[in-house]
Amino acid sequence: RSNAGETMAWSESVDTVLASKEGLAAFRTFLKSEFSEENVEFWLACEDFKKTKSSTKIASKARKIYSDFIQADAPKEINIDFHTKNDISENISEPTLSCFDAAQKSVYSLMAKDSFPRFLRSEVYKELVKRHQDRNHKRWLPF
Repeated sequence: RSNAGETMAWSESVDTVLASKEGLAAFRTFLKSEFSEENVEFWLACEDFKKTKSSTKIASKARKIYSDFIQADAPKEINIDFHTKNDISENISEPTLSCFDAAQKSVYSLMAKDSFPRFLRSEVYKELVKRHQDRNHKRWLPF
């Protein structure tokens, strides 16, 4: 797909943005401007965590995610409900690959319903679409 086509496709869903390197970078820039980049960082940390094979790495990565995003006053604390946070806290001593699933779904939903529509209306996104359209347009000029 052309860059312009890809940029336009981002408007279809938050998945298309998260799956694209450039889309993800633009979305992160936008979230930083809204002081909510911890959501995408948490989501990415969970995606990475779910691919972990070694049990020792599972434990250490889980603790890192917990201390970065979940525990009270975490540096990048995400906004999740009490029950989800409580479940994670109770199970963090023996983490499984699915221990952050509920929190990740919640954060994903927040990004999809809240941040993503604002991203599509943002200057960051409009500028990117324009840049790709300009680049494509120039490619087809005969001179």
